[in-house]
Amino acid sequence: MNGAELLVRELQARGIDCVFTLTGNGLAPLMAACGRLGMRVIDTRNEQAAAYQADGIGRMTRRLGVCAVSSGVAHVNALSGVANAWYDGSPMLLITGGSESDTRGKGHFQDMDTAGLAAPLCKYCTYVSRVDQLISHMDMAIEAATTGRPGPVHLTVPVDVLVSETTAQLSGKTTAAVVSGGPPDAAAVAEAAHVLASSARPFVVAGSGVFYADAASELASLARALGAPVVVPIWDRGAVEQPLPEFVGVLGAASGQARILPDADAVLLVGARVDYRVGYLEPFAVRPDAQVVRISADADELTQGVEPHVAVLGDPRRAMEGIRQRLAARGHVADGAWLAEARRRHREFLAGQPWRASLTAPSGMTTGPDIIEAIREVLTDQTYFLIDGGNIGQWVHMAMADRYPGRWMTCGRSAVIGWGIPTAAAVRAYDPEAPIVLLSGDGSATFTIAELECAARQQLPFVAVVADDSAWGIVLSGIRQAGGPSVGAELGPIDFVKVAEGLGCRGLRVDEPSGIADAIRRGLTETAVPTVIHVPMTTGGPADP
Repeated sequence: MNGAELLVRELQARGIDCVFTLTGNGLAPLMAACGRLGMRVIDTRNEQAAAYQADGIGRMTRRLGVCAVSSGVAHVNALSGVANAWYDGSPMLLITGGSESDTRGKGHFQDMDTAGLAAPLCKYCTYVSRVDQLISHMDMAIEAATTGRPGPVHLTVPVDVLVSETTAQLSGKTTAAVVSGGPPDAAAVAEAAHVLASSARPFVVAGSGVFYADAASELASLARALGAPVVVPIWDRGAVEQPLPEFVGVLGAASGQARILPDADAVLLVGARVDYRVGYLEPFAVRPDAQVVRISADADELTQGVEPHVAVLGDPRRAMEGIRQRLAARGHVADGAWLAEARRRHREFLAGQPWRASLTAPSGMTTGPDIIEAIREVLTDQTYFLIDGGNIGQWVHMAMADRYPGRWMTCGRSAVIGWGIPTAAAVRAYDPEAPIVLLSGDGSATFTIAELECAARQQLPFVAVVADDSAWGIVLSGIRQAGGPSVGAELGPIDFVKVAEGLGCRGLRVDEPSGIADAIRRGLTETAVPTVIHVPMTTGGPADP
């Protein structure tokens, strides 16, 4: 057995059955080992796409996503996906190949300190110089990626390590799933329950940590017991699986949000970060006297941004359930007035959104709300819904604000665009049966549009709805509001149907709003290749073509 086979066997023993890649220098032994041992390989046309796929699978499945790329600029390209995972705390492993270790630093082909470049973005990062170190480094990397706040890790494994013969044993570990933390301290849970029960206007910020803890039902039960409005920070993973009366949408969208957080007297952050989306938890985003309670599986996260009044370290699911039980034991009953007020403010905020109210498209022209409503019509509880884009992404979060299930996913907190097409293919590799709908802007789609060929060739079908306003829409919207010139914000026309067909996919064009939902349904019947639905749209402004 050589190092490459050892690496593949360790991944397989931990339940990983797919590696995303673009092959090249130093990777041939690893690809050969994948072929011999039955490890599925999904190949891409850009290392950026392979890394997005590993990040996306980590964020969707709560299990380690793995990508392998070659050295030099290939590694640099892949760091886009690593950065995305760093922003969002998603479990992924980047494996980078390279030339022989004995000429490292002497100027061999694509000589580069790949581990050094990746280190600032990774929870664990190293250069594996000997085959007998490979399993220990893999074990430490995977543990780092899947414990506390999850995150990306990196191993540079040069070609001589991959081809070296070894008798080393596997780690004996059988999982690469996220561990959501240990039992929380009972005294901290009791103190959190006391603070929340004593508040008149509690507010819950449910971040990605709730999703990774698989704690959707506990979140709903605690919100109900508190009578507290619940938000998800925009771009975080959601854990609101069904319409929830307490859910009042996303927090931190560019278009703003209803005034609810600033009037709360207690703020519970569960698996959520303190950043611009919550106004840094500083006045006037929050009241100066607001009590802050934080729950996290990661000790470092408990004091990130601000020092809370109560910190609960441990599994968010068990922590929330423990708080709910203590509320019940003390006979706490929410009076409902605060929640009713929060819901009223949220409704008024949505009704007054300029993108909804000012769209006066000519008869037959399609708008963003038309596309979103058509997608809403076809979504089921089994549908994976991926959202890739600026304006269209913001609008989805505003319009579809009654829930935020785990099968919906955005680019994440980095706000990167162009991740959608490769990630949709990766989700198909993970789930061969469920419906997958990607909504993308035209600018976002063109970042990685060549990945359609890879998806078609490898029979990874999904439906991609391209909302085409021939612009960097979110930038153009800001320019229009400011009254400035649209420099660099307008794009040329693309026939996405021809592009899709040229890349081996099916293309459909829909010019009438009434035809969008039926086109999506037709696309979902395609079982072999992706379907791209081109929807020219207007944003209702004077610069529209």
